[in-house]
Amino acid sequence: MRAMWKGSISFGLVNIPVRMYTATQEKSLRFTQLHELCHTPIKYDKVCPHCERSVAGEEIIRGYEYNPGQYVVINDQEWDSFVERSTHTIDILRFVDLSEVDPVFFNKTYYLEPAETGGKAYSLLQQALASTDKIAVAKITIRSKVSLAVVRVYQGMLALETIFYPDEIRDEGELDLDIQGKVQEKELTMALSLIASLTEPFQPEHYSDERRLGMLELIERKIQGQDVVVARGPKEGAPVVDLLAALEASLQAQQHKSSDFPDGVRH
Repeated sequence: MRAMWKGSISFGLVNIPVRMYTATQEKSLRFTQLHELCHTPIKYDKVCPHCERSVAGEEIIRGYEYNPGQYVVINDQEWDSFVERSTHTIDILRFVDLSEVDPVFFNKTYYLEPAETGGKAYSLLQQALASTDKIAVAKITIRSKVSLAVVRVYQGMLALETIFYPDEIRDEGELDLDIQGKVQEKELTMALSLIASLTEPFQPEHYSDERRLGMLELIERKIQGQDVVVARGPKEGAPVVDLLAALEASLQAQQHKSSDFPDGVRH
């Protein structure tokens, strides 16, 4: 794996050099949209519907929509003033019990590996967290964004998990949770029995994405059976046709033909 961040854990007066790696990856299948007639991948342009033309990158600015159709423009200088400069440190703020952090807060997981001479200090923090069943609440700057995070022990090593800020958690009070009906004692007993019969230690290897695996099998069968298509590239030297100009030219050509044959008579 390639480290996506290098820095240190700031733990009181102790700095622990670490390298950080992404711990997870989504394995969704990505499909390309093709033109049915020639199997060429479809291109998407950034188009201004008002000017009716493609827009170059240097013409694009940032706008925050505060009301439908109304925007506040943020220029580059204003944007840069809010860009966080990376300190390359994981600053531990305090320690809490893992059970105090609801899973809804967890976002993305990263592995932390000791770097250079940080092995002893790394082991010290790892063992201290393991023996106290605590996790460390910290802050880290990743790609110019300050994220709230926790450092915890995972499989005998240190892992960092970015977590959402409280105001990023949606308010469940907006849901209609006025549940009607009283649960009968017999029904609760049966539910508890069902839960007990299905309870076992969590073994992630027992679960898999059946849809993705089935789709991969279908794709492999099609490849082996030569049930494939080859995309055609763009025509070399083909001019880019402006639709409006083409329509105007066609109209002018048709008008010219009509003037050559008055009264609709053709020879």
